[in-house]
Amino acid sequence: MGKNSDIAVVIPTFKARNHILGVVAAIGPEVKRIYVVDDCCPDQSGAYVEQHCQDPRVTVVRHAENQGVGGAVMTGYKAAIDDGMGIMVKIDSDGQMDPALIPDFVAPIVNGEADYTKGNRFFDLEKVRAMPKLRLFGNAVLSLMCKLSSGYWNLFDPTNGYTAIHANVARHLPFHKISRRYFFETDILFRLNTLRAVAIDVPMEAVYGDEVSNLKISKIIGEFLAKHIRNFSKRIFYNYYLRDMSLASIELPFGLGLLGFGMVYGIYHWAHSAQTGLPTPAGTVMLAALPALMGLQLILAFISYDIASVPRRRIHRA
Repeated sequence: MGKNSDIAVVIPTFKARNHILGVVAAIGPEVKRIYVVDDCCPDQSGAYVEQHCQDPRVTVVRHAENQGVGGAVMTGYKAAIDDGMGIMVKIDSDGQMDPALIPDFVAPIVNGEADYTKGNRFFDLEKVRAMPKLRLFGNAVLSLMCKLSSGYWNLFDPTNGYTAIHANVARHLPFHKISRRYFFETDILFRLNTLRAVAIDVPMEAVYGDEVSNLKISKIIGEFLAKHIRNFSKRIFYNYYLRDMSLASIELPFGLGLLGFGMVYGIYHWAHSAQTGLPTPAGTVMLAALPALMGLQLILAFISYDIASVPRRRIHRA
């Protein structure tokens, strides 16, 4: 590969001392540099790697304060970009991600098919059965929210941290604005959509061993919902009003207005009828139902347009 295709692997590590050396050892020769980012790990994973790993490709980067997985990945990205790497792959240090899949994540970027790739553990339905049921349900809910907020309707499994990105795309990301904690994977998708970058899923299997996940989906769905609503509002404003205008720019506000009017008007007269015991006139019912139905149709038309607008042309230069 040319220099613009030199591959770097970024491994954020926190409380994964028992697995980190095995992860590094499994990384193939196609990778030129490996950045282990010690996110102020209480187990001193960075020092442990320096003492026991002889791989000359490894560079340990330390955080004086814990910044979360997003902060650790951003630090790794910056180090890789400064060293002139062309493609950066992020894998976790807990052994759940098979380093042998790195070529699968890199190939679509090298071939000009994508700017960003991410793992999808839901590709093989037979393998999905091995996934914990709560995690399965949580990922389904988070995936739906992510589709709405990021605009990547073609992607699933948004919390999957196995990713690859071209350096020429990553350098345009606002590193200081991207979420530092577990919302990182979905927040970066929102940022990529504002760049109109092409993102695709790569089928993979997850490995569940004796590692302990720090991510508890049941505890973060509420927080994620608020952040998804924020990103959805920003994306709609950026893509449909600030940088471009289309029929969808009209469909959404009119649809929301008509649906809101129909529902409020209908609920008001339903409550009034319930209190007085008088039947609601047919004309009043139609005056509530028609705007609501028209509004719903306009909103569905907007969603259809949004789905068709998923970025399909890569932005990075070879």
